[in-house]
Amino acid sequence: MSVTICPVPPDQRPINEFQALQESWFFGWSTTGDWKFWRWMLLLWVLPWLISAPVAASSFPWEDYPLIFLLTAAAGANVALSLVVLRLYLGWGYVGQRLWGETVIYEETGWYDCQAWEKPPEELAKDRLIVTYQVSPILKRLGQVLLGIGGVTLTEIGLVIWLYP
Repeated sequence: MSVTICPVPPDQRPINEFQALQESWFFGWSTTGDWKFWRWMLLLWVLPWLISAPVAASSFPWEDYPLIFLLTAAAGANVALSLVVLRLYLGWGYVGQRLWGETVIYEETGWYDCQAWEKPPEELAKDRLIVTYQVSPILKRLGQVLLGIGGVTLTEIGLVIWLYP
């Protein structure tokens, strides 16, 4: 087996980017078990709801339109939550693409001197295993959450349109 020297700077290597995402506070919680993941999702929904509720109350007072108030406040919180989940999805998707690719594009000096390095077959196989067994399940879960949030939000908007006099 020959040893190939990797010219890519350590912070731009896909495997190191993957490990940095796993260890980061923001991206790391999307790798946790179901209970902790859904607890974070609830927290990230409640905090924007505290902001969207007064906005909804200014248009639909609780005393006059309780159901419409709840639906519009929840829709506002859903939009904020979907932006957070979208950021998670895009971050994991980027790292997954870099791990899956046969070549690594990198900046050697930071002066936009785009370089490309072809991964050796052993490293490519290892990176693709990481994508298949670690990154893809995360992307699948985040994608399902995004679809769920979108479906619930569209339902809420439809109900508001239907219920509003």
